[in-house]
Amino acid sequence: MEKLITIDPVTRIEGHSKITIRLDDQGKVEVARLHITQFRGFEKFTEGRPFQEMPSLTARTCGICPISHLLASAKACDSILAVRIPESAAMLRRVINYAQIIQSHALSFFHLSSPDLLLGMDSDPASRHIFGVAAQFPELAKDGIWLRKFGQRIIERMSGKRIHPTWIVPGGVSSPLSAEVREQIVAELPQAIAIAHKTLEWFKPAIKKYQDEIDTFANFPSLFLALVLPDGTIEHYDGLMRVVDSQREIIVDKLEPSAYTDYIAEAVEPDSYLKSPFFKPFGYPEGMYRVGPLARLNVCDRMGTPLAERELDEFRALQPDGAVLSSFHFHYARLIEILYALERVSELLGAPEILNTRVRAMAEPNKLEGIGVSEAPRGTLIHHYKIDTNGLITWANLIIATGHNNLAMNQGITQAAKHFVDGMKITEGALNRVEAVIRCYDPCLSCSTHALGEMPLRIELTDPAGEILDACERA
Repeated sequence: MEKLITIDPVTRIEGHSKITIRLDDQGKVEVARLHITQFRGFEKFTEGRPFQEMPSLTARTCGICPISHLLASAKACDSILAVRIPESAAMLRRVINYAQIIQSHALSFFHLSSPDLLLGMDSDPASRHIFGVAAQFPELAKDGIWLRKFGQRIIERMSGKRIHPTWIVPGGVSSPLSAEVREQIVAELPQAIAIAHKTLEWFKPAIKKYQDEIDTFANFPSLFLALVLPDGTIEHYDGLMRVVDSQREIIVDKLEPSAYTDYIAEAVEPDSYLKSPFFKPFGYPEGMYRVGPLARLNVCDRMGTPLAERELDEFRALQPDGAVLSSFHFHYARLIEILYALERVSELLGAPEILNTRVRAMAEPNKLEGIGVSEAPRGTLIHHYKIDTNGLITWANLIIATGHNNLAMNQGITQAAKHFVDGMKITEGALNRVEAVIRCYDPCLSCSTHALGEMPLRIELTDPAGEILDACERA
């Protein structure tokens, strides 16, 4: 008879989910599935709200990356206003976006994934966490905490709050940067860059111990999608969409984000609240693609900053004849992006115009529809709004980075489970490796769980022993 292994919950991720692994009667893995069990529905309950509220409303989908939602939402609102925001405002938005990337990548790498990398995939789960890392590798743990705090401090200093600030608004930002705040950030940049360097120098030789995981953690051909500048340089705040294949050959280039519906569609699976976007020209599910730091490094032609450029050359040497395919290397890509973000913050804060006091364009709605796209830490983030003549939201769609990766995550856990899980002798370390595939993507599940059409729902009443007493279901 078929057997089912359930990993519930998936640990060290942001949000709630479980994994089921189906075995055949010989104990061999047939398929693994990631089930996102929470539902948030922000798209629906924003209807009827003034569009100007959307940045603050949609940022509440997440306490980890609210800046990403603020930016994509504000850009959608800029489009409705049909304004070109002041250059100083665009620069400030870029700085705070890089701060978001620094703190979020530091959280993912040091707090959530380093226990596997430092303590081992088979180590005791009772100590396989950030406190276990701090006990055995105190300096690295302190570096990770400091680096995340540095990114959070930039956000707080610029916007007034670390979480859910209201400083990013339609038309720009609400207040200019002061010279004092700029100097505070600049003074801490050398230490941040030194930590990023040190961590990369530790990590690059350390990954040789994980060749088995590199080979099986979602290591397969796929498309990759990200924003780039017109010349192909990596871009996180603004830019054009590019899709490449597993050989890094360009499939689509210089796609205006406002035309995303020509290339991206969303499917719904019955066992998860997480939608499954796909590349429309290739169909579903063949149009699977990946987004995020791994995708951005595969999609871009160059980094555009000297330190990160050298790191990109080394990264590309992992797969000199095409894209770096293993999702294990999301970790490596995050460290390179931290270094890149620090370099870009330094450049931007060194520009005299960053202190310009004109930071907001004022206007009434000039369009009834707006689309905002930016690169969040986890990948490409799309906000799409429609309003009525009173400026009230009539429809909203959010395509979240974690959703883009849904098809790849499911194929990845199946690949890892088939390699590591033996139904006749199941080990904790094998199941941890299946979970670790998900941690490579650093999913943010509270952001990404929305509904498309009817929402399937099942409610179960259980007794203290877990026996189901009653259940009701809506398809």
